[in-house]
Amino acid sequence: MTTTDFIIELFCRVDEHMTSVEKHPQAKLYPSEIVTLALLFALKGTSSRHFYRWLKRDYLPLFPNLPERTRLTRLFKTHQDWAARFLAEPTILGVTDSFGIEFCHPVRELRFRQRQRIGKKGKSNSRWIFGGKLCVVLNKWGAVVKWQAATANVSDTEFHPLLKAFEGQMIICADTGFHSKAGDPENVKICERGTWNVRMVVESVFSLLTRVCHSKQMKHRVWEYFEMRLGFLMAVFNLLLQWRGIEVDEAGVFHLSLAEFGL
Repeated sequence: MTTTDFIIELFCRVDEHMTSVEKHPQAKLYPSEIVTLALLFALKGTSSRHFYRWLKRDYLPLFPNLPERTRLTRLFKTHQDWAARFLAEPTILGVTDSFGIEFCHPVRELRFRQRQRIGKKGKSNSRWIFGGKLCVVLNKWGAVVKWQAATANVSDTEFHPLLKAFEGQMIICADTGFHSKAGDPENVKICERGTWNVRMVVESVFSLLTRVCHSKQMKHRVWEYFEMRLGFLMAVFNLLLQWRGIEVDEAGVFHLSLAEFGL
């Protein structure tokens, strides 16, 4: 499947979710076009300048009414709530974890903060980063049910309200970083290292987001645009995960793969 074929099919799948949204009379792009472009931006995993240059150079015939770059990114931010249409349904058993995203190298923290005041210094994967943190709640198939962003210095226990919202719906497996002395939500199962290998699905998801979507490092200068990028990143991940349905082998194990969709 060529990239052009992929973009056309992605647009068709997005359009099925956007049938209830009408085009504004003064808008140049249809809602489905805006969402498709935002999903491609999240999947491409580069800066807005690099993405726009690539899009305009190679695929302008697919989007003849493409607006100017900054106007396009403002459209993404304005309509970021549309990304919630692509979140998955909860299942009885789920899993959660956090994922550190770097804005700059810790050595350059002071210079970065003098220009931009988003992000904080914290630890991710046993090393210091300066940036933000993404917490996801996945269902048993590895699809994103809900997510929340915070600065990198925030403890995982700060995401308890996100997990508590699923009381009565999901039993969520979490690592010891989510344990609080003040008490954990009733639906959260704290798993010690080496137990409940069902949690490995979240590690696979983070690996795909890093290698295919290049989401370990982002260069956004405004927090709202960072959250917009994450919202559409979760949306495109769910779409691609179910592109050909969930494939389960004879042992009852399903395998996550997005390599063929890398741009």
